[in-house]
Amino acid sequence: MNHSPSPSRRRSRREFLAQAAGAAGAGFAFPTIVPASALGLSGTVAPSNRVNIGIIGTGNQGFNDINSFLRDDRVRIVAVCDVNRGSPGYWEGKVGGREPAKRLVEEHYADARRAGTYRGCEAYVDYREVLGRDDIDAVEVCTPDHWHAIPVVAACKARKDIYCQKPLSLTIAEGRAMSYAVNRSGVVFQTGSQQRSDWRYRRAAELVRNGRIGKLRFVRVGMPSGRSDYARTGDHKKPEPVPKGFEYDLWLGPAPQAPYAQARCHVNFRWIYDYSGGQVTDWGGHHPDCAQWGMGTEMTGPVLIKNAKGVFPPDPLWNTATEYTFDAVYENGLTMRISNREKMGVTFEGTEGTIYVNRGELNADPKSVLDSKIGPDGIHLYKSDDHFRNFIDCVISREPTAAPVEVAHRSITICHLGNIAMRLGRETLRWDPRTEQIIGDAEAARMLSRPYREPWSLPAV
Repeated sequence: MNHSPSPSRRRSRREFLAQAAGAAGAGFAFPTIVPASALGLSGTVAPSNRVNIGIIGTGNQGFNDINSFLRDDRVRIVAVCDVNRGSPGYWEGKVGGREPAKRLVEEHYADARRAGTYRGCEAYVDYREVLGRDDIDAVEVCTPDHWHAIPVVAACKARKDIYCQKPLSLTIAEGRAMSYAVNRSGVVFQTGSQQRSDWRYRRAAELVRNGRIGKLRFVRVGMPSGRSDYARTGDHKKPEPVPKGFEYDLWLGPAPQAPYAQARCHVNFRWIYDYSGGQVTDWGGHHPDCAQWGMGTEMTGPVLIKNAKGVFPPDPLWNTATEYTFDAVYENGLTMRISNREKMGVTFEGTEGTIYVNRGELNADPKSVLDSKIGPDGIHLYKSDDHFRNFIDCVISREPTAAPVEVAHRSITICHLGNIAMRLGRETLRWDPRTEQIIGDAEAARMLSRPYREPWSLPAV
């Protein structure tokens, strides 16, 4: 079933939005044809200028992101979608699912109505119903990693703009397909690597790119270890009946058939390779991404993975690495080390000093580096101070976002390669970033993609 709007209809609405933004930016008065008060909603953004969004995936991160979008008056969340009707088992045992998400949205909008009620957000089980609505302009894909590629490619075919949570993909092949689909369809795409909208990371990358610590010699990327029991379900790893209201087979989707267990699903899915890549890919959409930003290697990748070592404690269900280290070596000889043993954050080491950045912290040696001015002829990186508002800005303007799909694909590829090397016990892997192929290792090359469980497949683009 496909009720997708025609490309011409989608373009006309977006042209209207872009013209509205352009007129406002030029200082012209843009007439409000349908006032917000006509719908009983407060605020100054006319309904004709709003971006209608559907949220696909309403677990832990989905709830966080809903709250972020609700703060933007230009946005109207009109649909939420999840295979779980509603239950505990998310971050620290909190409740998630489509019905709690629907209540969150409608209660927020009810506060803006004089009558104190609002019933404008529909709840769905199947993401395809969201994509089939021709009144929806954009979607967020906030599902487990193994459920990123299929809805993203389908959203491209439906000409919906997309905010997709990190890590971008489950495999390198999926990431390449997603980037191809986004670029072919022309939709606006933002990856949820929100550190690109943090001034500290931008400033660190700018200083490095402008040579303020001399020639870059080595980059250290520190990320967490372990398999934390985020959902407080770690003692429920044995098979048990599927809870009422949870469409478990749809949750599995393209992943292999497996018995239901509480510790398999929701936020703890990330400790199972069928659905994610552990800490390596969970944080791989953050620190390695910002390292590439500072290195100026956003559109390429390493030529070699070496010194790969991982620790995989036996467990009846969780199988991702709890400790890990690997070096990504680039064509120019520069090395990025990714390890749980490194200091959390990103450390750039140059011939004339170092710069360290982490959430809430920016430091340098010598300190004077931080006071350096970058002139008009220097390298000035993309500026965004709010990742969600940046996405909506770009939906309206049709400009590139702070975290485009190809950049996200290149960053998470490094982490996928590290996981492949560690899982196979390879100390080294040779990689061609131009052809995106592993060289001279057929077994490792087969892990660039994974088979999908029938009847699921990536939509053709």
